[in-house]
Amino acid sequence: MKLFDVYPINPVEIVKANGMTVWDSEGNSYLDFYGGHAVISIGHSHPAYVSALQDQIEKIGFYSNSIKISLQDELVNSLERVSKKNNYQLFLVNSGAEANENALKLASFHTKRKKVVAFTGGFHGRTSLAVAATDNPAIIAPINETDHVVFSPFNDVDALEKLFETQGSEIAAVIVEGIQGVGGIVEASIPFLKAIRNFCDQYGAVFVADSVQCGYGRTGEFFSHDYSGVSADIYTMAKGMGNGFPIGGLLIHDSIKPSFGLLGTTFGGNHLACRAAIAVLEVFHKENLLSNASKMGGYLMKELRAMNQVNDVRGRGLMIGIELPDELAHVRGNLLKNHRIFTGTSKGNVIRLLPALNVSQEQCDHFLSAFAKELSH
Repeated sequence: MKLFDVYPINPVEIVKANGMTVWDSEGNSYLDFYGGHAVISIGHSHPAYVSALQDQIEKIGFYSNSIKISLQDELVNSLERVSKKNNYQLFLVNSGAEANENALKLASFHTKRKKVVAFTGGFHGRTSLAVAATDNPAIIAPINETDHVVFSPFNDVDALEKLFETQGSEIAAVIVEGIQGVGGIVEASIPFLKAIRNFCDQYGAVFVADSVQCGYGRTGEFFSHDYSGVSADIYTMAKGMGNGFPIGGLLIHDSIKPSFGLLGTTFGGNHLACRAAIAVLEVFHKENLLSNASKMGGYLMKELRAMNQVNDVRGRGLMIGIELPDELAHVRGNLLKNHRIFTGTSKGNVIRLLPALNVSQEQCDHFLSAFAKELSH
């Protein structure tokens, strides 16, 4: 037997991690400026996180949602305190794709409609409806193809208005990332997000804010959409929620009513997952990580924009895209090879930075120095 070969893999095996540093099987240390696709939000092996999980596993790791799990209520309270979102309900799942899948399903239940509006460049996951709402035909299997999803140009208010004028009575939901991650670190404009809110209100559709990668404090706001001053009906979240432990969730506005059996999950909201998520939010609060994300992100973007060879720097907080000319396509590989720094990629020749939210200025300077050296080679 062998592994199903679907991942391009760097020839590095990470066996230990602490804070912003990871070590390979040969003892070499690396600076992690990617956090496994924005999953590591409070740094690897944070002592408060490790202690919380160790304590929980000694008590109970799992039981199903057929019994009361007080940790779920504790997580609700922690989320409300940090996110400042009142009048919402929490449904817990295991991943971002599952969160988006359930959000769109719930919107259809609520509106009794079938159509979903998604946008060019968007990525929402690989499960059935989530992948149908993803703008990448290469990962949509024939069984996932559906006429229920309509794509509209991203950040185009006029096109969206025309779509609602012709199909508004059929639209169950609009799903949008506050910042497109896979799509090139492209931010949704404030007028665009306000238009989505207005059209959803006017036509009775559900506004789904996909915050799986761009949310959970990464931009300096708890949800990246918050900078627009509008609220969504459903927020989806996952990646940074458990700092590596699989957990996802939906914040669902109180106007959307639950009923027994409407949604369900076996593993979602289990004891260990909730304890991991609570520990993350406690660190957010105690270490003021939203403020640090905003400060360090602003610092990185300012310094990067001062580098002449860079075409563009996009993003907000610690979700940053560095667009380089084609002749510098080697830079990302050289950061890993020559400087042992992990970064990511995005659409086009874009380096994606998603470090933990407690990254220090010293670590930012380390990255900036290595990056400047590679630009000059």
